[in-house]
Amino acid sequence: MKSLPNFAALLATVLAAVCALAGAPPAQAQARLPAIEPRNYSPEQAAAAVEFEAARKTPVFGPFEPMMYSPQLMARTRALGDYLRFKPAIGTVLGELAILVTAREWSQDYEWHVHYPIALKAGIPAAVADAIAAGRRPQDMGADEEIVYDFAMELHRSRRVSDPTYARAEKRFGRQGVVDLTGICGYYTLLAMELNMAQYEVAPGARRLPRLP
Repeated sequence: MKSLPNFAALLATVLAAVCALAGAPPAQAQARLPAIEPRNYSPEQAAAAVEFEAARKTPVFGPFEPMMYSPQLMARTRALGDYLRFKPAIGTVLGELAILVTAREWSQDYEWHVHYPIALKAGIPAAVADAIAAGRRPQDMGADEEIVYDFAMELHRSRRVSDPTYARAEKRFGRQGVVDLTGICGYYTLLAMELNMAQYEVAPGARRLPRLP
């Protein structure tokens, strides 16, 4: 009987090696913060869920599910997103472009899976979105798309925006525009961080970002 634990460990090692040799992906770990069933909501969580559904016309979903463990943060984050997602000063089309850049920079599959089709429907060319997914600078962007792409990439990569890039963005979108563009990058970074931290999984078969070196 004393050998059983050693046998179990050996069996686990062998199975892992077989999977590796077969090229099979490792088993997905359960989400660290699994979705809370509505019947198990605390009063504060229930109130936040009611507010969410009233604002978004859908039950709590996606990044807001793990955030329900902090319902006040979830509610305030959702309210900020109501503006930055649907009413930003740069418009929703360019907003979606900034979201795609952010999802790529954080390698956030759920964010990409949700916003890729939204961006295409809004008018972002598939070639632009696919280049971003591959980690390449897109070719043949429009003038506004180039401004947003350069601004968002500098902000994510350098944690700053150079004077020339800022000047182009402010000239085109105004001061409210550059503030909102920065807000979109920051907001979707927050959502990406929450999703990555929680190990939130996309549905099987969902569009995922390619893994970059």
